Amino acid sequence: KTKPTIAPIGPPNDHPIDAPKYFVKLPINNFQFPKIANKNNIQQFLVIFAVNNKNTTSMYPEEIVKPMQAELENAGFTSLHTTEEVTAAIAKEGTTLVMVNSVCGCAAGTARPGAIASLGNDKHPTNLTTVFAGVDAQATNKAREFMIPFPPSSPAIALFKGGQLVHMLERHHIEGRSAQAIAANLAGAYDEFC
Repeated sequence: KTKPTIAPIGPPNDHPIDAPKYFVKLPINNFQFPKIANKNNIQQFLVIFAVNNKNTTSMYPEEIVKPMQAELENAGFTSLHTTEEVTAAIAKEGTTLVMVNSVCGCAAGTARPGAIASLGNDKHPTNLTTVFAGVDAQATNKAREFMIPFPPSSPAIALFKGGQLVHMLERHHIEGRSAQAIAANLAGAYDEFC
């Protein structure tokens, strides 16, 4: 187990967070950052965020997550935050759609809009639910247990009938496809299972 080390990082003068002079440096040196990002800036942000949010399990600030949750909630989805809520939702009578929400671009560009657009189909799931990867870790992990044999993926969209997984869209089914294509795929599953 890697032990965190204390590393001096001066408070950034242009950063809105009132940062202390020293932070716990997270052991993330082997993480592969996107080419467009500056590794030092990302490490500094993650350290500042971790220090200022030590009482939360979310990897992301609430200001980023809230509108992404609201987009689905405003369309009738119920956000699930605990393992018990996930288990109860999937066990409900009828069909249950579980959208594994994410902060990534394909979630914003196609997964959420596609899932919402799919509800315009004549047949649609009885229960609409969502978990947020990186925000509600325990709820997301519990939902993913029900999605086995598919590996963890976010975003992802799963349809359950009688507690059994009957249709699954993994991230690789979502990336590079339009919201209309996602909606059409889900509508086909609704016609078959709902």
